Amino acid sequence: MSDLHSGTCFCGAVEVQVTGAPEAMGYCHCASCRSWSAGPVNAFTLWKPENVKVPRGAEHIGHFRKTDMSDRQFCTQCGGHLMTNHPPLGLIDVYAATIPSIDFKPGVHVNYAETVLPMKDGLPKLKDFPSEFGGSGEAIPE
Repeated sequence: MSDLHSGTCFCGAVEVQVTGAPEAMGYCHCASCRSWSAGPVNAFTLWKPENVKVPRGAEHIGHFRKTDMSDRQFCTQCGGHLMTNHPPLGLIDVYAATIPSIDFKPGVHVNYAETVLPMKDGLPKLKDFPSEFGGSGEAIPE
């Protein structure tokens, strides 16, 4: 896997680059991620902030903060979703679809208790979040 990946919003006005390897990859099933992504599940890649850059179009990035946990970012030109900064975790979720060249290898499902799309893939299914991120860390069956 190359250690530099680039992607853009829907219209191409904003470019996002990530370098190195993500800290984690997986799926989130919470109602907020489902609503924000307009899908039954959201594929995430988590990165340290120093590994995420916006080389073009930063002036077109809008923000929406439903909670202090998540600063969701989108293109103000096309509405395309880009990433979510999670300040309490010290990580940025660059949506897997935003960086199409990444070799997406999910390792976990989070907030699986809220799923509307059961997925039988053998990956760990956490009721909410890992304990190190303030969740219960409780695994639930597929």
